[in-house]
Amino acid sequence: MKKKILVVERDEDILFIMGHILEDQGFEVSVSRTEDGIVERVIAEMPDMVLLDIIKPTDAGKALCNALSMVESIKHIPVIVLSTYPQIQKEKIECADKIIDKPFEISEIINVINEHLLV
Repeated sequence: MKKKILVVERDEDILFIMGHILEDQGFEVSVSRTEDGIVERVIAEMPDMVLLDIIKPTDAGKALCNALSMVESIKHIPVIVLSTYPQIQKEKIECADKIIDKPFEISEIINVINEHLLV
């Protein structure tokens, strides 16, 4: 059975490219251009991982990330945060299993996914 990854990314081009690359790597991919309803969507779809775009660690972005880690039925799902914010690595985003700076190398994303999903 294919591992499923939910990609939440505002940039349509990045979303398109990541979707194709992840599918080429053998993953089932679900995508969203908005954070609206993501907790409910994760509960409904039960992906194996969430790639979450956080432009800048705002209270709303952190709240979403924290909400994903507080719901009992989904808190085991790894959340990988992708961000262009230069200070993202210094921010406290406890809900993130890993933070990846944008721009990123595709090989880095694939390695992190494989590491967290033990593919």
